[in-house]
Amino acid sequence: MSKTEGDFLTAGRELRARKSPNYDAVCFHAQQCAEKYLKAILQENEKHIPKIHNLIELMLLCEEIDSSFEMLRADLVIMERFSVRTCYPGETAEKGDAQSAYAAAGTTRRFIRQKLGLR
Repeated sequence: MSKTEGDFLTAGRELRARKSPNYDAVCFHAQQCAEKYLKAILQENEKHIPKIHNLIELMLLCEEIDSSFEMLRADLVIMERFSVRTCYPGETAEKGDAQSAYAAAGTTRRFIRQKLGLR
């Protein structure tokens, strides 16, 4: 959980940076936060954790445990859209993209922390 929370905190700090904010990093760390939380659900339920990064595929595995994970789909799509694309030349996230990704990570984080019994 410390790495997961670290991703969320890093995304938030970078989003709030006044000098030279890295919006690509916000999107990447938001995606990483969601990915790790989804994998935590699989781990807590003693399910195989595949070596994949696709948030929708991970959500589908979590839905096998609890169908309410479907409610995260729209937020996961937002993060999936920006995550890997912004790691390579040619794609750059804008402030609005970063805000959307961070908000989606926050929604995902709150939902999964509740499922895990965390505050």
